[in-house]
Amino acid sequence: MNTLLKTLVLILLFSSCKDQRHQKDLAHNWETHFEIAEPFESKKLSQEFKDYWYAGEAEISSYELEQARYGETRTGKAVLIYVTEDFLPKLQVKANNQSAKNIAVLKLNTTKNFNTGIYPYSIMQSVFYPVSNNQHALKVSSSIQEWCGHVYTQLNNRDKFEIMSHSYFEGEADQQFNLNKSILENELFTQLRINPKSLPEGSLEIIPSFEFCRLSHKEIKPYKAIARLKGNDYEVNYPELDRTLSITFNPEFPYQILGWEETYKSGFGSNSKTLTTKAILSKRIKSSYWNKNSNKHEFIRDSLNLN
Repeated sequence: MNTLLKTLVLILLFSSCKDQRHQKDLAHNWETHFEIAEPFESKKLSQEFKDYWYAGEAEISSYELEQARYGETRTGKAVLIYVTEDFLPKLQVKANNQSAKNIAVLKLNTTKNFNTGIYPYSIMQSVFYPVSNNQHALKVSSSIQEWCGHVYTQLNNRDKFEIMSHSYFEGEADQQFNLNKSILENELFTQLRINPKSLPEGSLEIIPSFEFCRLSHKEIKPYKAIARLKGNDYEVNYPELDRTLSITFNPEFPYQILGWEETYKSGFGSNSKTLTTKAILSKRIKSSYWNKNSNKHEFIRDSLNLN
């Protein structure tokens, strides 16, 4: 009997050690291919950051929008929705379950709505940026809808930037290509919220926002830029594009964005004019909006001046 027990114990110990070695091998293989961000409990993140961003709510800010399009300025609304969530680095989607392999991200969904004459425009861009602030955005997507058609662009951050783009325009339809990693304008609005002092400065190469590239029919690639942080303003100038982006933010944590401006040539041919798109903060709330999808919750939109 004692001999049998000893044999069973040895079998269990061997199986346990084998499983542990297998788990270590899996972890090593995963980390070889994917840079694992530190979890939000990391000492690198302040307590005020954790208290604000991990309270089970999103931050929703509405802006009064003046949008340059076709050589004229249109009025509309813009909304920035920031929320933290877990991200699966291999599949590059939101994680449904907690795991040590997940990457903690600060996600930004930006929406714009405005009319051009009889027909409306709807624009949305999504950015998944690691809260560890130690690498580029893990994923960026952009979609633009209007009555002529719609376009969609997505970037996945893997060994290189893998970009897929679809459009109804001749010369832009169904593209897939890779780019060497570079600063993304889309990620700046999220990096700023984590630490504005970490924003890149000087003579740089930056990939402009997907929204700008698609609306102006510019090639998605890095362009020469000059960036500077001065007080609570961050400015990026693209000499090649004759375009300037300026973001104004609260210099105190949590560094809310008060507004932004883009100056560039709007329109095509004889209708082309240098105009400035402006977004000015209107209202801000924190809410677990995903739990407020009933008709009885529509009144909350009033608090954002969206009705």
